[in-house]
Amino acid sequence: MRCLFFTNTPAHVHLYKHTVAELEDRGHDVLVLARGDECTEALLEYHGLPFEVYGERGASTYELAWELPAQLGRIFRFARRFDPDVIFGIGPYAGYTGLITGTPAIAVLDSEPSLDHVVSRPLVRAILTPEAFRKDLGEKQFRFDGFKESAYLHPDVFEPDPTIRADLGVGPDEPYVIVRFNVFNGHHDVGKRGFSVEQRRTLLSALSEYATVFVSDEGDDLEFDDLPARSFDLHPARLHDALAEADLLIADTQTMVTEAALLGTPAIRSNSFVGDGDMGNFIELEEHGLIENVAEFETVLERARDLLEDDSTAERWERARDEYVDDMVNLTELLTDVALVYADGTRRERSRAEVEVS
Repeated sequence: MRCLFFTNTPAHVHLYKHTVAELEDRGHDVLVLARGDECTEALLEYHGLPFEVYGERGASTYELAWELPAQLGRIFRFARRFDPDVIFGIGPYAGYTGLITGTPAIAVLDSEPSLDHVVSRPLVRAILTPEAFRKDLGEKQFRFDGFKESAYLHPDVFEPDPTIRADLGVGPDEPYVIVRFNVFNGHHDVGKRGFSVEQRRTLLSALSEYATVFVSDEGDDLEFDDLPARSFDLHPARLHDALAEADLLIADTQTMVTEAALLGTPAIRSNSFVGDGDMGNFIELEEHGLIENVAEFETVLERARDLLEDDSTAERWERARDEYVDDMVNLTELLTDVALVYADGTRRERSRAEVEVS
């Protein structure tokens, strides 16, 4: 079997990395087509995944539109040479590639505001979504218990590295907080916002009174010279180890909040998605006591202080997490099974076509 995967962001690498490894272990041929950026390529190399870069990530919608024809051309050449039996992706690239190669494409989607499902649905064979996904995408949609993060943070596939504290330079009992700042440059982020520059500085100063503070800044433009915080400067593949040990995550982004929930780390999420019409996965995680969705900045500061001062916080979150993941699907196993089923169907179709021609 020949299986093609698209990774357009670092999160996509995590989503597919164990499935790629499992398929290779079973003797199948795998290729990852990546949209190049420093973090995505670093993760692909760290995990030893076979990949080719089809294009760079544009800094704006205009740049993306300008570069799109050349990227599609490179994707076509890579795909024609590889000749896949099945294709996986989140954005429309997988659907496009399936269309031009006559190969079944499988989309894994979890964001209702994203336009990916609108563009991809006519082109793909199946769409996998979490049970919490609140839109009905029709007969192609198949729901699973969990989230896309279940592919790499399910207890069966992830075990935190206990050396992470030493690598971060914090003591065995030293409390620390991770703060994640979003750059808001995705197509689904148009018109959305997170913490302002002033709010970021206020937040880091307030947290430093209770714990060591590490910052993961997607825009990489925060100056630390006069701030009581450190940049998270380990390899990005170590971020989940660090998150698992953290006392608290505060973020104006999305993915890391879900990751914290599945690791049993208390998390506060604050951006303009919060409120009426919020995404189903964050509503569900809050209902199960695994995250807090907070719109007002002053409430973020208040809840952070409450959680860090409460000695029962860690135990409560761990208990809630254990209860939640008990029924959560191992998405890596599911994706592997889906790949084998659809690839087998492709081979049968090709065999029938060869018989008819002969």
